[in-house]
Amino acid sequence: MNTSLLHLKGAIPIKIRIIGACGTGKSYIARECSQRLGIPHYETDNFVWERGQEQRRFPIKTRDRLVKEAAGTEAWIIEGVHHKWGKESFEHADLIFIISPNKLVRDFRVFRRFIRTRLGLEHANYKQSFKNLLVMTFVWNKGFDRDTMKEILELTKPYEAKRRIVKKNKEILEWI
Repeated sequence: MNTSLLHLKGAIPIKIRIIGACGTGKSYIARECSQRLGIPHYETDNFVWERGQEQRRFPIKTRDRLVKEAAGTEAWIIEGVHHKWGKESFEHADLIFIISPNKLVRDFRVFRRFIRTRLGLEHANYKQSFKNLLVMTFVWNKGFDRDTMKEILELTKPYEAKRRIVKKNKEILEWI
């Protein structure tokens, strides 16, 4: 049953958790859903990193507090690859979307984002470096397919009834 959430807007709070590898379009689709539903969205990276001139990691207590505060609000979209912490975002979510496109698609998007941010055509929350590009494509995305996806499926197994695995991020729009 593919019940649209739009008819629920205003009737009940909506909490959506979006997870996937680098280059799956999590941030893009979270912003799109946030605008359509009129609810805030959060990037898990912003629970980890203090944004500013020098990016510094928040202490773990701060990170955990930030995610608990967001997950404890009435309506939200939380997106990010992080899954080993912030389990309350899965527990409290009404829907969990796992975006799982082909690795070549993800790597292309990571490379495109690298080029676009280097040319000043796109904003990034972090400094785009060649080293970062290599790590994202050859370490993180490769590891996501090999290990992380299995971990996420196991972690979300208790929430199978509200879990949706999609190949394209825009498939999420069919649910809202």
